[in-house]
Order: sequence, then structure tokens, then C-alpha cells
Amino acid sequence: MKRRVIATVLVAAMLIGTMLSATGCSSEPNDGKTHITMLQYKPEAVKAFEKMEEEFNATHDDIVLKIESPNDAMTVLKTRFIKEDAPDIIGIGGDVNFSNFVDADMLMDISDFEGLSLVKQAYKDIDKNLEFVPREGVYAVPYVANAAGILYNRDMFEKNGWKIPTTWDEFTSLCETIKSSGQQPLYFGYKDVWTCLAPWNALACDLAPADVCRQVNKGETKFADEYGEVAEKMLELLQYAQDDPFAYNYNDACTAFANGEAAMYPIGSYAVPQIQSVNPDMNIDSFVMPGCDNAEDNVLNSGVDLQFCVTKDCPSKEAAYEVLSFMLEDSTIQTYLDDQNAVPCKDKEFKLSSALDGMLDYINAGKMTDYQDHYYPSEMAVDAQIQTFLLDGSVEKFLNKFDTDWLRYNRDIIRKVQEYEKNGGNK
Repeated sequence: MKRRVIATVLVAAMLIGTMLSATGCSSEPNDGKTHITMLQYKPEAVKAFEKMEEEFNATHDDIVLKIESPNDAMTVLKTRFIKEDAPDIIGIGGDVNFSNFVDADMLMDISDFEGLSLVKQAYKDIDKNLEFVPREGVYAVPYVANAAGILYNRDMFEKNGWKIPTTWDEFTSLCETIKSSGQQPLYFGYKDVWTCLAPWNALACDLAPADVCRQVNKGETKFADEYGEVAEKMLELLQYAQDDPFAYNYNDACTAFANGEAAMYPIGSYAVPQIQSVNPDMNIDSFVMPGCDNAEDNVLNSGVDLQFCVTKDCPSKEAAYEVLSFMLEDSTIQTYLDDQNAVPCKDKEFKLSSALDGMLDYINAGKMTDYQDHYYPSEMAVDAQIQTFLLDGSVEKFLNKFDTDWLRYNRDIIRKVQEYEKNGGNK
């Protein structure tokens, strides 16, 4: 009952207008087989998942896998939770939605799933850090990640003899050099507010504590004390952007970069397929955002883009584990990587896109930090706040609002965290 009540609070705002359109529970065929339903949230990867479903069902006689890839999957998923029609497995990102599901006790503890030993520890740690308060157990299998930093035009760099920067001074000096040559250093698509988060996250993982949100929840610091340099450098980047970066959206920026209108694009690896859809022959590479004064202090901004969780009420744990084992097979992972230009969470070498060459050392070494926005509540609309700040230019005003809104939208979580700390780390 407690789980249902929490789930109701979690999804109530999203249920308006969706209940009538939600998919209802259907009866399972009486064919003597175990039927497993997976709902995954990445419609852009539907072809890869269709191939996975086909291959699984062709190689398993006793289990039937059905993978659903609806538009607005998180709304559909939350609606199904409230209607007690949860799928057996969910494919979601490692973000605040996952945090809420764990907190609401909706997911099964899968710590006995042997496939977890195949996953890089760095990504398991990222997932664990997403728990509002630490709890026993494991609740997700990290599957693929993405990486954010700077995409660059390799041919343009080679033609001009530009070197890859490893510090903030080197980066801004490079931008000045490119600008002085009459070429465009950076391109942004800030009309789409979510794109403001790409350079923000990449700078924040260099310049702010990885657990800054947890520290704030514990009352140990404020964002105004931790995000100042991040905000200042976000403003500094604007002087190397195209004219009026707020007039262009994500597709505009991808197209401009694909057409050689800028040397660099501060965005994640997820943008590469969109860029190559415009210019399939573009020679793209990437490097880690050099936000620090010391190159050794830079870390890769990488988070879990897709992970699989078994819902708590799944009646067929063994069959669900069989599906997870299939998803972790090398050939299955490669199917996804080839389709989505992703970074595997499995601790093994795979064939990756050449656009990730400049980040490989960080990926292989596990020198990475999660996206800060994975901890931000959606109601706070941090992406829109960043856009407004960049237009306004007042760091103090922005950070004060950030702290005020954080307390407003996270008061229940803050209460839980501080109660947990008061009890000596016991729930």
C-alpha cells in the first residue's frame, strides 16, 4: 500500500489527460510459455529493439519477449504503474525518474543477477549515487551510456593545424585563434532549452563536486558556493558562439556543424547520428570539455543513457533474468551500438564510432562523472533557468534562484536525507 500511495503522488500531475489513452492490461496467451513484456523509453532506437526482440524469440522456445517503445514512454510507464499494469522490465535512463522509482519501492532488488559482474564499476557507482538515500540492493543493469564534451570537425582541425586543448586557457585561446581566422569556433542550438544543459553538465563535472546535489540536500553547502565558476564559464562561451545562438534550435545547430559552419559543437555523442544524417561523410571526433586549469583534473561527462530494471511485481524473475542475460550478450550490445552511437557499460572492448576516439582513454579508464541534471527535478526546469541566465547575464541572480527553487522542489527529499543522516545513516 505504501508503494501505491507514493506512486500516486509521483505521477498524479502526469496522469491528467493520459488515463483514457493508456494501454490496459491484456490477458496472457495460454500457450505454456512465459511472456515477458519490456517497455523502453527510447523511440529513436525502435529498430534496434525490434531486431533484439526478433533474435530473442528465435532463440528461446519457452519465453516470449515483447518490447514496447511508445512515444512519451515515461508518461505511459507511470500511468501503468498507477493502474497496477507494470511491465516486467523497463528500459529507462539513469536519472531522477529512476531515483523516484527506487524511492517509491517499485523496482526489484536484482543484486543476485550474475550479469552485473560484467558491467563496469564506474556505471554501477553512478547508478548507486542516484539513490536519494542509500539503500541495500541493486535496482538496475546499466546498459549503454553517452558522453558529452566537445565534438569537432577533424578535417578542419587538421587543415588549420589546430591542437586539441586540455585546459580552459588552451580552449579559450583556441577559440580566439579560430575567431581571428574568420571562422566560427562554436555553434549552439539554445532555442531548444535542453541543449543549454550539454556544456553546463560538461563544465560542472570538472568544476563542481560530483555529489553536490547530495551535499546540498544534507545541508552541507549551497549551489551558490559550488556553481559560480561553472556559470561564469558558461557566459564566457557565448563570445565564441554564432550570432544570436538563442535563435537556433538543436536541428539547426547539428545542420550547421555538419555543413562546416563551425569548428566545434559543445554537445553529447548522441548528436552524431543527427549530424551524419545531414553529412554522412563528415569526419567527426570529440574531446573532453577542458574546464580545469590542470589537465589531470578533467573528467569525462558520461551517464547511463539506458538501463534495465525489473519491476517489483514481476511474476517471472528467472525469465526476466534470461532476457537481461540476452541483452548483455556481445552481439546484442553491438546491435545497439551500431544503431545509436552509444558507449557500452559492459566491461569489454567493442567497436565504437570513430567520433568517440578522443574520449576513449577516459572511457576505458572509467574516469567519468554523471550528468548533474540527472539529479535535478523536472519541475525545476533547470534548462530553462540556464537559458534565462545566459540571456540575463547575472550569475548571482541565477544561483540564488537555483538555491531557492531547489529547496522548494526537493523539500520532501531533503527531509528524508536529513532524517537519514540524523539517524546515523539508517533508514
